[in-house]
Amino acid sequence: MKNRFLLCAVSMALFLGGCAGKPPVRTELPPSGKVIPLPGELPKSYVVNGERYYPLPDAEGFIESGKASWYGHPFHGRRTSSGEVYDMYKITAAHKTLPLHTVVKVTNLSNGKHIILPVNDRGPFVKGRIIDLSYAAAREIDMIGPGVTDVSVVALGREVGRLQGKDGAKPLLESMDFQTGEFTVQIGAFENRENAVRLADRLRVVYKEVNIVPYLDGKNRNLHRVHVSLSRTLEEARVAQKKLEEMGFKDAFVLRN
Repeated sequence: MKNRFLLCAVSMALFLGGCAGKPPVRTELPPSGKVIPLPGELPKSYVVNGERYYPLPDAEGFIESGKASWYGHPFHGRRTSSGEVYDMYKITAAHKTLPLHTVVKVTNLSNGKHIILPVNDRGPFVKGRIIDLSYAAAREIDMIGPGVTDVSVVALGREVGRLQGKDGAKPLLESMDFQTGEFTVQIGAFENRENAVRLADRLRVVYKEVNIVPYLDGKNRNLHRVHVSLSRTLEEARVAQKKLEEMGFKDAFVLRN
């Protein structure tokens, strides 16, 4: 009962502080790639449906899990945020905050199928969804029928060019092992450092590795991010993330240090 009360108290501390179309031609994409730093300039924020979004200055170490959807008509043929014309029969994706032209690996957690593709558009602007796949990409990982499915998203780096082959254009990236390294789980970010300290102190009763990391966000605010746990593999980090979600930290996500 004591432990249950502690978990509830920790959770409260943070609380207070698709579509149709004809089948596309199959396009194969290459295996994983090396994380290549993206340009350091701060991307401009933008507003959709009254909410302002702040794109990340780089994608290095970005890992995310959540709901994916796919989009086709009526967006087919329209201009994307990157300036390219959206083609639902090409393998691309839309993300709200990843830098455009970031190459990501998206894994369908219900069947283990994955695909590697570039982000060339913004979205999805539906609550609870983290990434939108083109029709062709969604078909590759068998999510056309469900429409929405649980996925993991891992940033592999920036698309630095394309190699045109008989199977279509492929992003050029160097290989690396992105399953191992140093991972942590972020559970909150506070402007007031005292709030971050109070939450960290409570978490240290349960976890040995709890850190407060300063961060300057896109609005030039000095934030204090609370990181929990330290893992050597992505799998271990996801176990820690799931445990924290069960404790009530529904917005917890994995970061690669």
